[in-house]
Amino acid sequence: MLWFSIGTAALAPGLALLTYFYLKDKYDTEPLHMVIKIFLVGFLIVFPIMILQRGLIIWLGDNSFVYSFLISAGIEELVKWFVLYHMIYNHTEFDEPYDGIVYATAVSLGFATIENVLFGLTHEASMGSLLVRALLPVSGHAMFGVIMGYYLGRAKFSNGNKTGRYLLFSLLLPVFWHGVYDWVLGNITEYWLWYIVPLMAFLWYGGLGKMTRANSRSPFRPMEISSRD
Repeated sequence: MLWFSIGTAALAPGLALLTYFYLKDKYDTEPLHMVIKIFLVGFLIVFPIMILQRGLIIWLGDNSFVYSFLISAGIEELVKWFVLYHMIYNHTEFDEPYDGIVYATAVSLGFATIENVLFGLTHEASMGSLLVRALLPVSGHAMFGVIMGYYLGRAKFSNGNKTGRYLLFSLLLPVFWHGVYDWVLGNITEYWLWYIVPLMAFLWYGGLGKMTRANSRSPFRPMEISSRD
């Protein structure tokens, strides 16, 4: 019963955030089965990522900068980006900019959710620690997904050199912010909240702005009718 309670508490933040991002799709809601599929793919990529990260730690050592930006953020965001590019980017359901955010947060939250469940079960985590993880790692992965999805949406609906540039942004910017987040948590032992709370607030502020801009570019958005005679 204890394991069931911990597992449920670990699942809840990811599912709640996924519901939030899904419902923010204002003009052309994605098929629910597609979103669930990508969310479950996020579950599956945890294990190959763990194997890759373990191999890189053995090969490259445990330098904090290398670990934060390459082994942790680099591998995790690259695998998520690879999944989205090959499964979603050219899919017919990806037909408006906000769809990138829906699918990127789905795979990110799938990854974060199974990671949270594994942490809860292996550490017999308390509800307090799971709440902290909901506010930090799970929420952080959601924001990295928003950044990735926003620029995937910009790339999908751009032409020429802009497409390649936005595709590059869709990978490098999540890696950068994920690396900053990991480095702060891994290297600042005193007063770390003074750093991580403003960082999360900044990411959420920027993420909400990206969601608004992505929705505003939807081809399904009703045309505004001028009231002038």
